[in-house]
Amino acid sequence: MSDAVTLQITFPKDLLAFLGTQLQAEETAREFIILGLYQENRISGGKAAELLGLTRRGFISLLARKGIDYFRLTPDEWIEEVAAVKEWNASHA
Repeated sequence: MSDAVTLQITFPKDLLAFLGTQLQAEETAREFIILGLYQENRISGGKAAELLGLTRRGFISLLARKGIDYFRLTPDEWIEEVAAVKEWNASHA
């Protein structure tokens, strides 16, 4: 990343015990920040995957391991999606 920025974040020393080495802590923090931005809809799944160096499939797998939803539709949006699929299936039967 040639256009990267380094941030200095201060944590209590006892927190490092949960995160492993300093390098592991940095990677964990980076991952959590990116996933947090994704969960807040501030970046797309594609952008989050890119920032994490993952393929789309790898990103979806990471979300599953973390218990984070990939498909984030409201109940009404799901109903619309199901109706569209049913309509498409009926027209192509």
